[in-house]
Amino acid sequence: MAEPSAKRATTGLRLLQFEAEGVCRVGVEVSANGDIVDVTSIDGSIPRDMVAFLEAGDSALESAAAAVESAKASGVGVISRDQVKIRAPVFRPEKVICVGMNYVDHCTEQNMPVPVEPVIFSKFASAIVDPNADVELPPETEQLDFEVELAFVIGKAGRRIEEADAMSHVAGYTVAHDVSARDWQLHKNGGQWLIGKTFDTFCPIGPAIVPCSSLSDPHNLGIRCRLNGETVQDSNTNQLVHKTAQCIAFLTKFITLKPGDVILTGTPPGVGCFRKPPLWLKKGDVVECEIDEIGCIRNVIV
Repeated sequence: MAEPSAKRATTGLRLLQFEAEGVCRVGVEVSANGDIVDVTSIDGSIPRDMVAFLEAGDSALESAAAAVESAKASGVGVISRDQVKIRAPVFRPEKVICVGMNYVDHCTEQNMPVPVEPVIFSKFASAIVDPNADVELPPETEQLDFEVELAFVIGKAGRRIEEADAMSHVAGYTVAHDVSARDWQLHKNGGQWLIGKTFDTFCPIGPAIVPCSSLSDPHNLGIRCRLNGETVQDSNTNQLVHKTAQCIAFLTKFITLKPGDVILTGTPPGVGCFRKPPLWLKKGDVVECEIDEIGCIRNVIV
């Protein structure tokens, strides 16, 4: 009877990476935006890097869950959130995959048909920055744009995964800001999207990886973006065309997904490029991307 109890304990962990005294390591949020359990200080066998942690599978999850229970009982190993720096929950994933045109209301905004299959592009992992990091306005672009996105992180590797089994490969969900240089995405580089999507700092993510078991329904969450305090995107993940399991089943026809891989699932309507007149980001702007039950990330344009 111990096994089901242990399984329940491991499935609700809100995983993150934080930095304290100059060292970055894996931790667990006690609650959304709450204090952090420094699980690696309690159990030195727990990997400090998130990709390594996810690669370790159930054993790392079970050790982290035990560390959390120990910290709750003793108070030892619990750190106040304001004493640490919250880092991106994943650095150096093998892949950062993006799904375009994946909200019904975003397709409507563009007068475009809803895609029959997921529209796939990518970012480089070097674009990932911390959830509250500054975003650079490169001199090469005059059309910097915002996009709030729900992202999921792979917890278990797989190829040719059936849709019915796909959710067992998901470690959890996080918030992403798919910063985009529209001139480079849409008008330059031969129409290839990559360069316009993958400048340094163009992928803030965080604050935590929240498992599906801690969410009421990942495909029915409010999602919004604020620019200088004004709401510019406001939708719900129930507008997703291709949901998590469909994306995984489609992607793994072609590629193996690995622990730590990050998949951005698309943005709702309201982005700057489709406004009349267009609304481009400028230095000093503050962009907040928020998804109910997961968290909020905040980026200043510099």
